[in-house]
Amino acid sequence: MDLRSVRFGLVLALLAIAFAFTLGALFGAAEESLKGTLKASGEAALATKYGGDAAKLKLVLDKSWVYFQRAHLHGAGLGAVALGLCLVLASLQGTSSRLRAAAAVASGLGAIGYAVFWLAAGLAAPGAGSTGAAKQSLEWLAIPTSGLAIAGLLLTAFLVVKPLFGRPRPDGSAA
Repeated sequence: MDLRSVRFGLVLALLAIAFAFTLGALFGAAEESLKGTLKASGEAALATKYGGDAAKLKLVLDKSWVYFQRAHLHGAGLGAVALGLCLVLASLQGTSSRLRAAAAVASGLGAIGYAVFWLAAGLAAPGAGSTGAAKQSLEWLAIPTSGLAIAGLLLTAFLVVKPLFGRPRPDGSAA
């Protein structure tokens, strides 16, 4: 097993998982404080972004908290998937170490980046006046990082499937 070839992806995957665990701990230890921070941000924009409508603000605050939870879940889930992909990549024999490294980095960066996107959207939404506006302002982060997660999975799948179904080389190994 060649862990060095996927080391950066492994580190990023572990960071995504650590990010998720840290958020979970913060939810348990400081949920009210976190919600208070969101509320203060929304109240500062109540007149300008919500037209003084406290009910609209409450909807955005509730959805912002859901975005915090999505950050936690995406970090844990995508981080675990990236970690698993890195281990599969490290075990591949006879494949390009550069392609394995690229797949690992894409998976790990996608995992941490997409989780950070959801946290940032949750933080931005109350001051932006809507969750839609917050997500739109962060498309620059969401689109590339979700794309990296998908690219890492697809490249890993290609590297796994190709030797399974390719023609054997003269030395008996898969092509």
